[in-house]
Amino acid sequence: MSSDPAGKDRLCDKVAIVTGSAMGLGEAIATLFAREGARVAVADVNEDQGQQTVEAIKAGGGEALFTRTDVSKAADVQNLVDATLEAFSRVDILVNNVGLQINKDVVDTSEEEWDYVLGTNLKSMFLCSKYVIPHMRTSGGGTILCISSLSGLVGNAQQVSYNASKHGAIGLAKCMAIDHAADNIRVNVLCPGSMNTPINLTIPEEKLAPYKNLNLQKRFAEPTEVASAALYLVSDEASFATGSVMVVDGGYTAL
Repeated sequence: MSSDPAGKDRLCDKVAIVTGSAMGLGEAIATLFAREGARVAVADVNEDQGQQTVEAIKAGGGEALFTRTDVSKAADVQNLVDATLEAFSRVDILVNNVGLQINKDVVDTSEEEWDYVLGTNLKSMFLCSKYVIPHMRTSGGGTILCISSLSGLVGNAQQVSYNASKHGAIGLAKCMAIDHAADNIRVNVLCPGSMNTPINLTIPEEKLAPYKNLNLQKRFAEPTEVASAALYLVSDEASFATGSVMVVDGGYTAL
């Protein structure tokens, strides 16, 4: 394998499913994977933005398809996997990236809100992995990356459902790494800090500044910076990494 990071060979001949890839980190991951040679299945509930991700990949010479997917629903996930197999014949990489947040404490969080956040953030990782792993096993292996968060490592005020889901993502990934090592399936976790996502870019700078000062670099990450870490973890360069948790947080957890 070439060591040229600009080449299109780090994921050559691989097929990747990236959930939540209509915008933000998921879009950055899907686009980078395509530039590195992967054929990418873009999965999201946002059809317009998801199609834009696909068109951008194709404009850059890559291959991609979009499947509208509510990853909290088994039928949608099965349809996503089937569509990917029909188009590309295999699945080598799964990036479980979907996530949403409701800012409330445990008393104020309703049962419906709890189920919504856990269903979207954690159940989705269970479902996508459940339906992808049998195909990876049949084809001789693969790699799964679960996108957790700093909130999967620490506690935060007013984030009980979100933090519970992101802590759960780490536990789920470690168990899957153990269960499927014999199948040549690697499972790892990526914990990003705050990023310049489309939502954060709409917030006035004076409101964001205190949060940026919580890490050593005094800024938020660009999604492309985190996507580069995701690329490493799913590539053959990380062949000895499984059950691992990589933190990309600008030094937040060093303080």
